[in-house]
Amino acid sequence: MSPTFAQLGVPDYIGRALAQRGIVEPFEIQSAVLADALAGNDICGRAPTGSGKTLAFGIPLVANVDRAGPHKPKALVLAPTRELADQIMTEIRSFAGGVRVAVVYGGVGYDAQRRALRRGVDILVACPGRLEDLIDQREVSLSAVDRIVIDEADRMADMGFIPAVRRLLDQTAPEPQTMLFSATLDGDVASLTRDYQHRPVRYEIGEETPDVVAADHLFWNVSSTERTEVAAEVVSAAGSAIVFCRTRHGCDRLARRFDRIGVRAAAIHGGRSQNQRTRALQAFAAGRVEALIATDVAARGIHVEGVSAVIHYDPPGDHKTYLHRSGRTARAGRGGVVVSLVQPGQVKELRHMQRELDLQQPLTDVDLNAVRSLDGGASRPTEPAVAANPTRQPAVDSQPRRADGKPRHPDAKQRSRKPERGRAKNRSRRRRSNNRRPRPAAARRPMAKTGA
Repeated sequence: MSPTFAQLGVPDYIGRALAQRGIVEPFEIQSAVLADALAGNDICGRAPTGSGKTLAFGIPLVANVDRAGPHKPKALVLAPTRELADQIMTEIRSFAGGVRVAVVYGGVGYDAQRRALRRGVDILVACPGRLEDLIDQREVSLSAVDRIVIDEADRMADMGFIPAVRRLLDQTAPEPQTMLFSATLDGDVASLTRDYQHRPVRYEIGEETPDVVAADHLFWNVSSTERTEVAAEVVSAAGSAIVFCRTRHGCDRLARRFDRIGVRAAAIHGGRSQNQRTRALQAFAAGRVEALIATDVAARGIHVEGVSAVIHYDPPGDHKTYLHRSGRTARAGRGGVVVSLVQPGQVKELRHMQRELDLQQPLTDVDLNAVRSLDGGASRPTEPAVAANPTRQPAVDSQPRRADGKPRHPDAKQRSRKPERGRAKNRSRRRRSNNRRPRPAAARRPMAKTGA
């Protein structure tokens, strides 16, 4: 029987806040880490995405952090993406009580972040790039930071952030408590542990490739013309899905197609503002949209519970990208299904990727019953996804509508009303000109004569 939060040393006020959210029993990573983290030890943890790491490091930060002065936070959490940073901040705030928690990342304005830092932030959650910008502007100093968390360090390495992480760690207080969490602990991650941790307590939770073993994987042979309809039917069968495309344009185009056939969808990619990305994630998490259409940038930042399926609409670039994408489902002990739509010219690359991941599943024809029968699939009727559903709510960023409520063709440009106003004005001028009475000949100004 696993220990309770109270038995692990979690303060009562934090335990009560967690219980109000229905969190009463620690996950495996939390049971393993909390006692040592609360005692101030350095932690080196290998744990999969969705295993409960945020509470494992967030609870010790809230319990032990000191009050910060203006511009000088006392605890720092580094995250690789905006979405992850925002979700960490939201999660910690839910049980932080009087501890002040703020987040800084790029893609949004500086003013609100500067104001928060001037008031004082006890726990600062940050993406490396924006944090370095604010340091250069002298809006924040890390000299008082004595508690550090590096979350998803392997993805930091994949995204090229390790040099920035090192520069930031070099600016913190001497000998801080450092907690590092990663899906893998080799390469650049191992060098961080060696150079910035002091006798860390090491924990390894779950499988080394948890994203592969936790989900059911299906590989379907499809043509380019049937991919959209097949993907929509998978969404309908599963109930909720993240669909990965290679390009931003491909995301937007597929979202419009889904909207036309009655599947509520929202696109999320690097070309969208942070507010648009946040609204899309919130709508998906709340169930207002069924499908989140994303590029690979979102594979590193989407942390939404209860995602039933991941669809590889376009193939991943390599086996690591397949892992990152697929890890959005089958999280925290839940089931999930990963569907790859494989076109005839992509079979060779698929076989190579399967060997890298030791996946033995065959390439088959489309079988929607295989989705419906899995734990990740929802119990849905077998009608095709293209059937209209009058109870659907409007999709986020869905295609524009005409005044009569019918969808306008997504590629048609909205007609400007200015030419219409211009033509009406010209017609009015002609009418006034036709009604104007000619002046008498005597009243006309004689033309000037010119002589030699």
